[in-house]
Amino acid sequence: MRNFPAMGSLRGISVAIFVVQALLASVALVSAQGSTTARPLWQTLSGDAPFVVARGGFSGIFADSSFGAYSLALLLGPSDVILWCDVQLTKDGAGICFPDLKLDNNSNIASVFNDKQKSYLVNGVSTKGLFSIDYTLKDLGNNNVSLSQGVYSRTNKFDGQNYPIMTVQDTYTQLKPPGFWLNIQHDAFYAQHNLSMRSFLLSVIRNAAATIDYISSPEVAFLQNVAPLFRKSATKLVFRFLGQEDVEPSTNQTYDSLSKNLTFIKTFASGIIVPKSYIWPVDGSLYLQPSNTIVLDAHKEGLEVFASDFYNDIPFSFNYSYDPVAEYLQFVDNDIFSVDGVISDFPITPAAAIDCFAHLGKNATKQDLLVISNNGASGDYPGCTDMAYTKAIEDGVDVLDCPVQITKDGTPICLGTINLIDSTSVTQSGFSNLTATIPEIMPGSGIFTFNLSWSDIQTLKPVISSPQSQYKLFRNPKFKNAGNFLTLSDFLSMAKNATSLHGVLISIENAPYLAEQGFAVTDAVLNALSKAGYDKQTDQKVMIQSSNSSVLMKLKGKTNYQLAYKVDEDIGGAQSSTIEDIKRFASAVVISKDSVFPENSAFLAGTTHVVQRLQAANLSVYVQTFSNEFTAQAWDFFSDATVEVNSFYGGAGINGVITDFPKTSDRYRRNRCLDRGNKTPGYMTPVQPGGLLQLVTPEYLPPADAPNPYLTEADVVEPPLSPVAAKTPTSTQSGTASAPRSPNGQPKVAASVIIPLMAVLLAIYLLF
Repeated sequence: MRNFPAMGSLRGISVAIFVVQALLASVALVSAQGSTTARPLWQTLSGDAPFVVARGGFSGIFADSSFGAYSLALLLGPSDVILWCDVQLTKDGAGICFPDLKLDNNSNIASVFNDKQKSYLVNGVSTKGLFSIDYTLKDLGNNNVSLSQGVYSRTNKFDGQNYPIMTVQDTYTQLKPPGFWLNIQHDAFYAQHNLSMRSFLLSVIRNAAATIDYISSPEVAFLQNVAPLFRKSATKLVFRFLGQEDVEPSTNQTYDSLSKNLTFIKTFASGIIVPKSYIWPVDGSLYLQPSNTIVLDAHKEGLEVFASDFYNDIPFSFNYSYDPVAEYLQFVDNDIFSVDGVISDFPITPAAAIDCFAHLGKNATKQDLLVISNNGASGDYPGCTDMAYTKAIEDGVDVLDCPVQITKDGTPICLGTINLIDSTSVTQSGFSNLTATIPEIMPGSGIFTFNLSWSDIQTLKPVISSPQSQYKLFRNPKFKNAGNFLTLSDFLSMAKNATSLHGVLISIENAPYLAEQGFAVTDAVLNALSKAGYDKQTDQKVMIQSSNSSVLMKLKGKTNYQLAYKVDEDIGGAQSSTIEDIKRFASAVVISKDSVFPENSAFLAGTTHVVQRLQAANLSVYVQTFSNEFTAQAWDFFSDATVEVNSFYGGAGINGVITDFPKTSDRYRRNRCLDRGNKTPGYMTPVQPGGLLQLVTPEYLPPADAPNPYLTEADVVEPPLSPVAAKTPTSTQSGTASAPRSPNGQPKVAASVIIPLMAVLLAIYLLF
C-alpha cells in the first residue's frame, strides 16, 4: 500500500487548467485529427469501429474524474472519445462526478473535515465512510476538498494539483467532450435518503446543461423509471452487469441469470456493459478459456455491448504476456465478434489498438526498427530454451540471440548468465554444493556453468525469469520449467533453418576470466560459426556482442562479422575520443534505456544526446531491455509497452530494441499509424520526456538524481585479451580475486581506474 505525502495548499482551478493545457498543447492538433483512413468492416452492431470510453478520464494517471484526467483523455484518446462520469449526489441534490458514493478514498476530505465516518446500508451491506450525502456542494467547494489518486499502486505525485470535485454540468461545459457518459450506480441508495437521480437528470435536460450520450446503471428499476424521459432523445440507456453472483436489487435475480434473458434487457435499454470476464473468462490460474456467446447473443437482440474492467496496470490473463494492446485486440479483432466499445482507465491503449493495430495483415509494411531477442522470447518461456527461441521466431524477431557460456568440458551453450542459479533448477539438484564466490564475475555467490559438464546441465530444469516478481508479477507459470537448453551448435542449426531471421547475435562475456581458467570461449564461438557455415554464407548476418573491448579487438582481425560493443552501465554521454575508440572495433553499440531517457523515481527526467552522438559516428544504437510488465516502465509510458517502444523509436530514433517480448515490438513497427506523417494521432505520438514531471508540484517532487557519468576512454580501452592458460581445477569454495578488476573483467591499469556509474532509480513521468 502506497504511503501518501501530505496534501499541499489548494491551487485555483484556473491554474490547474493552465498547467494541464500547457502540458498537452504540443500534440493537441494531431490528436484532434484521430483516425482518418478507411477501415474494414467491424463486427460491431453498427459495423463501425468500437468506441473508447475513458472511465473518469485518464484515471490511470490522474485522479479519477479530475480535470487533468479528463483533459489527458481528450488529448490521447480518439477524436470521438467518450468521457465517463460516475454521478454521485450531494446533500443538496447536486450531481458531481466522483468514482464512489464514499468520498474518503479519492479525495482529501478526511483531512479537511474532522467528521467521524458514518455507516449506511448500501445494497443491504453496512458500509462505513464519509458519504457524499452528508455534504453540500458548498461544503465541498468552499473547504478546498480536492481529488486524489485512489488506486494506491498508481502514482500520487499529481495530487498536489488539488483538482476540485466538479459537478456534472461543469465537467461538460469546461471540457466539451465529443461524447459524455453518466453512470448511475446507486439510485436506490440515494432514494433511501430522499435524493432523486431522476430529478437530477430532469434538471440537466431542462436546463440543457449537458448533452448526455449514454446513461448506465446496474439497477433495472432505475432504467425503467427514466426510460420515458429519453424516448425522444438520442441518449442511450445501458444496463450494467455486475459480478455474476451479485443480485440485482429490483428483480432479485443474479446478474448471471439476467445475462441469459437479454430479450428482457432490450425492453428498457439499447446496450449492456459487461465485465470483460463475461466475454473471455479465465481459469483459476489466469489463463483464457473459450469465449462466451454474450456478445453475439446481445447483437442478435439489437443490444450494443461495452466491455469494462480494462486496466493496463492490473494483470488479467497470462495469454496476453502483459501486453495491454494484445488484450484489447482479443475483444475487437478476433474473427468472431467485436464489442461495441471498451471502458478503460488508460484510453491511449484502446485508441491505438483499434485504429493502429486491428486488422493488420501479415504483410503490413514494417518500419526500419531491428527487433533483437533477449534470450529468445524469454518473457513467455524459460530463456535460451528451444521453446523460447521457437516463440521468438514465430513472433517476428529479426535477430535471435545466444549468450554463450562455457561448460566444464568446453562446450559452448546458450544461457542468459554464467550463473546457473539464475535460470535453472541447480539449487534443487545434486550440484547445489558447488556454490562459489568469484568477484571477477559477479558479487555474491553462484554456481557457474564451467563447474558442470554439458551432460550435467542437461539434467537440470530450465526456470523462467520473472524480473518483476517483487511486484508479484510472474511470467507464464504454466510453462515456467518448459523447454530444453541448447548448445551453440544446436542454436545455429535452428537459426539457419529459420528463413524469416535476418541474423543471429552471439554474446560473449567474462572472456578474460575464462581465458585464465583455460577456456577459449572466443575460439569456441568462431569454431561453431564456421562449422555451421556462417563464415561462408550471407543470407543471415552474424553479430557478436561483448562488453569487453579486448574480445572485439581480437575478433576484429579474424572475422567480417558485425561487432557490437555493450555499455554495461547507465551513461549520460560519451566523450568524442571514446566514440572514436569504439569505432576501431565495433559498428554498433548496445546501451541501456536509462542512457537514452534518464529516470528519477520512475518518471522520465529528460533526454540525453547519446543516441544522436553515436549515430553521427555511423554507429548503430540498440537499446535494452524492453519488457512488457508495466512495473518495468516509467509512468510516462502509461503502463503500455507499445508506448515505450514508440517513444524510443519515434522519439529517440534508436536503430533497434533488445526485448524479452519480440511480438510486441514486431507488431509495433507494422502499425498503420506510423505512416501518417503530420497526421499521426496523439495516441501514436512519442512521449515528451520530463513532461509529466512538469505537473508535479514542489511538495511532491522527488529529490533530483545526479546525472549519469560520461563514458570515457578509460571505461572502454582494455589491454589485449590474455592467452588461454592451461586448465586448472575449478575451486568450489568462496574466494577473492588475486588482483582488483574492473567491471569488464580486465585487470586494472594505473591510467584506467573505472569510476563506478551511479544507477538511476526507476522513474515515472507523464508524456506530453
